[in-house]
Amino acid sequence: METKAAPDVAPRREAPAYSVPGACTIVIFGASGDLTARKLMPALYALAEQKLLPRCFAIIGVARRDLGNEGFRQRMREAVGRFSRLGAVRDDVWAPLAENMQYLATSFDESKGYLDLRDLLAQVDQACGTEGNHLFYLATPPTAYAGIVRSLGEAGLVKPDGHGKGWTRIIIEKPFGRDLGSAQELNRQALSVFRERQVYRIDHYLGKETVQNILAFRFGNSIFEPLWNRRYMDHVQLTVAEDLGAEGRGEYYDRAGALRDMVQNHMLQLLSLVAMEPPAAFDAEAIRDEKVKLLRAVRRIPAERVGAQTVRGQYTAGTIGQRTLVGYREESGVARGSTTETYAALRLTIDNWRWAGVPFYLRTGKALASRLTEVTIQYREPPLLMFEHAAHADHEGPDRLEPNRLSLRIQPDERIMLRFGLKPPGEHMSLIPVVMDFGYREGFGAQPPEAYERLLLDAMLGDSTLFLRGDEAESAWSLVAPILEAWAGDAKGLTSYPAGSWGPTAADALIERDDRRWARL
Repeated sequence: METKAAPDVAPRREAPAYSVPGACTIVIFGASGDLTARKLMPALYALAEQKLLPRCFAIIGVARRDLGNEGFRQRMREAVGRFSRLGAVRDDVWAPLAENMQYLATSFDESKGYLDLRDLLAQVDQACGTEGNHLFYLATPPTAYAGIVRSLGEAGLVKPDGHGKGWTRIIIEKPFGRDLGSAQELNRQALSVFRERQVYRIDHYLGKETVQNILAFRFGNSIFEPLWNRRYMDHVQLTVAEDLGAEGRGEYYDRAGALRDMVQNHMLQLLSLVAMEPPAAFDAEAIRDEKVKLLRAVRRIPAERVGAQTVRGQYTAGTIGQRTLVGYREESGVARGSTTETYAALRLTIDNWRWAGVPFYLRTGKALASRLTEVTIQYREPPLLMFEHAAHADHEGPDRLEPNRLSLRIQPDERIMLRFGLKPPGEHMSLIPVVMDFGYREGFGAQPPEAYERLLLDAMLGDSTLFLRGDEAESAWSLVAPILEAWAGDAKGLTSYPAGSWGPTAADALIERDDRRWARL
């Protein structure tokens, strides 16, 4: 019997266009706040300009400030004009969006306000044809989350998902809890009113194009996935650097710190995407299952090892570019003797077959030399250093080849870079590092959408792939909890670094103890 070989190339499939969600109303609690002005409203406007909002769509802003419908619309138009990536506001886009924009002034702990909201939603559903589909967005201080959730349930504003006409969903902003206990309690409170599939815990980093492309890059390219393990990778670095200080957020930041503000959410999300196993299917539950498995495989740092595997620092006065920054303790809202860390570095290991023996180094900080978020994968040296005599002298040392590195830059300039060595023209044998550099803007000829555009669209579509599940949030907190406890009892462990540097020298020592170096950024 004759057999035919399978084709070498699969049939080409066109990438699906973004779907347009069905009719719905988004209710924004905290509508007069900074997040709504800077991120949410510009994102909704961008979706409208791209024709990605449903024909029947309404916005209800809820906040304490008495703005009125017209005041709210004017405030939101000004916000879009100032913060939108699309430039000047187009009247033909704004007018239909503003037409179905309402505002309700009420305190978040006032039960009558929720009854008024119920009546307003009924009116909007009838007038706009939004069919009882309601998306609640908590853009409020975290202390208000539990009360709003409880009041929505008491007012009868939460429909059981999949029962009756219309759906109800809620987006909860970070931080989701302050520690493991508070995250577990917030989960309990949310799930006493909503079902898990109705709760969308947002981390805006997951909406960034390069973060999403980590999965595509890993699992869609046969060149890289076979090399994505302990046999070929020496170590992995994750960097989230900010060039700003507290910038008016001193009171909030002094209660949080770098570990809570960045590591527990953004950085552990990046870690899980970089290191997770291939999901059985590209859907929300399969991907989130693998992320949770990965976080549970990260070895917890015992109290006696926290000093050896972590570094915490706080910036002092310094200069970044043309700006002069005061020290953190001199920032407005910061306690004079504060021991809150503005910098954190960690050495983590993962106890599974793929990553045994591969360290993961995480660092994040405020008031650093530049703004940058990047994942850097350093590959192992070749087993036989045939060209050691021809190594290009650099910071690795005159007798060492520069390592091969793969860098995934998340911000500010989204790109992927691969560094390897080549011989330059001429008789002399030497290896010079070169970089293959792919920029998203140059490569695709378009500016990537803002993270909130994708996340708001997904929530309206009911796609929770890029949102955290409850057990995922708790797993992340369980990783940082022992570190927070150890730091709380060790005030002397806090080191300092000048604003405009790349952090404390102790962070360099952390990675240099393993005969490695932070990647040059």
